[in-house]
Amino acid sequence: MCGIVGYTGSQEATSIIVEGLRKLEYRGYDSAGICTISSGKAAIRRSEGKLANLERLLKAEPINGSLGIGHTRWATHGRPSEINAHPHQAGSFIVVHNGIIENYLQLRDELKAAGHTFKSETDTEVISHLIEDRRRRTDSFEAAVRLALSEVRGAYALCILSEQEPDVMIAAKHGAPMVVGLGEGEFFVASDIPAILAHTRSMVFMEDGELAVFKNGTVNFSTVAGVELEKTPRHIDWSPHMAEKGGYKHFMLKEIFEQPRAVRDTLAGRLREEEGDVYLEDLQLSDEQLKGIDRVTIIACGTSWHAALVGKFLIEEHCRVPVEVDIASEFRYRNPVIDEKSLVMLISQSGETADTLAAMREARRRGAKCVAICNVVDSSIAREADGVVYTHAGPEIGVASTKAFVTQLIALYLFTIRLGRSRGMMTVDAGRALIAAVVRVPALMEEALKLNEQVEKVARNYLQARDFLYLGRGMNYPIALEGALKLKEISYIHAEGYPAGEMKHGPIALIDEHMPVVVLVPQGSNYEKVFSNMEEVIARGGRVIAVCSQGDSEVAAKAEVALEIPTEGEEVAPIILSIPMQLLAYHVAVLKGTDVDQPRNLAKSVTVE
Repeated sequence: MCGIVGYTGSQEATSIIVEGLRKLEYRGYDSAGICTISSGKAAIRRSEGKLANLERLLKAEPINGSLGIGHTRWATHGRPSEINAHPHQAGSFIVVHNGIIENYLQLRDELKAAGHTFKSETDTEVISHLIEDRRRRTDSFEAAVRLALSEVRGAYALCILSEQEPDVMIAAKHGAPMVVGLGEGEFFVASDIPAILAHTRSMVFMEDGELAVFKNGTVNFSTVAGVELEKTPRHIDWSPHMAEKGGYKHFMLKEIFEQPRAVRDTLAGRLREEEGDVYLEDLQLSDEQLKGIDRVTIIACGTSWHAALVGKFLIEEHCRVPVEVDIASEFRYRNPVIDEKSLVMLISQSGETADTLAAMREARRRGAKCVAICNVVDSSIAREADGVVYTHAGPEIGVASTKAFVTQLIALYLFTIRLGRSRGMMTVDAGRALIAAVVRVPALMEEALKLNEQVEKVARNYLQARDFLYLGRGMNYPIALEGALKLKEISYIHAEGYPAGEMKHGPIALIDEHMPVVVLVPQGSNYEKVFSNMEEVIARGGRVIAVCSQGDSEVAAKAEVALEIPTEGEEVAPIILSIPMQLLAYHVAVLKGTDVDQPRNLAKSVTVE
């Protein structure tokens, strides 16, 4: 997603910043910009599109200075455009920002009432105006930043300059990554290590609620509240390729750990908590059109098909409209019942999946409205659909989908809220409750990721198994399918996922003392039934790996292994359950020595039938 690079020292900042932004291109972006300060005056250059466009602009209109900040933006609030690109300036204050300001509308209204005029559609511009406004109440640039940040809610990584104090740069972090590079009489700031690795290997990783102030060749770290901090630099000994992986051994593991951030980015700017509704900027379907729908068909392939199955549970429960889930490669080779009252949803990470694209064209030929859930802006499916709900997972390099999958789930939750509210089937209170559940997901995922070391130990104990069985019920049944698919994809171990109640209709014959069975048994409406299914497996000698709610001593006492996840109600359990499924597949594959990021015979995007 978005990238930040900042520099202060004796060198010309422009080339350092542009070079750093290029190292962050793999994160994905739709516009770029830079600001330098020279002789107390800020110069800003911004451009929609790729860095090459910004570089052409800088060649035609060069800027100079040894203090500067730069940014690559993936649109959340406001469409991709030059005016929405960062940096943003209000008065003397210039800001680049990663993250989402949750109370930006409230702050924007307050600032407008105080006479501030906004130029962009972004939440970031609010920060620059807020600092400008609070500067009138304080005695310094630094004090104004502290006061402004005390009023901001949400996630941010910030780099801030001021024409009033042209020798000062301030960085701040809360919920979005930020690293400080220490050089000889110079300092670097970035949202990710690769951006500055060519200049220094000595780095300080900022924590949430921290501020770094660069002035007169020094850097001081403190909390936003003003408590001074002692930070210990780390030496980074990575190759450039390793740096792109963020220090992780594989892209897949990096992408698993990026999921809380990816979910926050997909939620960014879309939640209307007070109204119990969401804003889907590219959906392009009115309430009247959504009210006229009498059925929904969700079409997808592979992992996206598993996301679609979760979507069926959500939409039917909250919107009371029948939902069919179809495999894209089968859809157009029969005579589907689709007409002008049908809504067809297409789910594709790349937006280029050939079977899904063909299915959409067939649906449109029959008069259906089509909505895409997609990760790639302006991909073929996104362009041809009537509307689109973009996920903001960022580039996914590993072939086995992880962060793209969970952001597809989040997109389905958002669409469910929008459809339910538009059809009058979801009350304001119900919408607020579902939004509140989704908002908690990133924190719950971060807690679940703490299972990583335990899962690695579990993987060692089941490494030699030839077959796995995965069981779940209700909304968690598709996650059993997804867990089995992940294991097959990257470890080449045969695995099957089933609804737990179907076990007695065949698969139970396979269970013996050599068969690991992964049972998804979190607290919820199906808990007792799944617990009973688990006991049936144990009675036949099966080796149960249970994924259960934290503190569930009954499951822990019965299972061979219990992986405990945080759960707060069952609405978002499928997302949290995905974490141990991904980690188990990953660690088994690593221990078996397979090519985790590029498993045999598979491609990231299937663009042929």
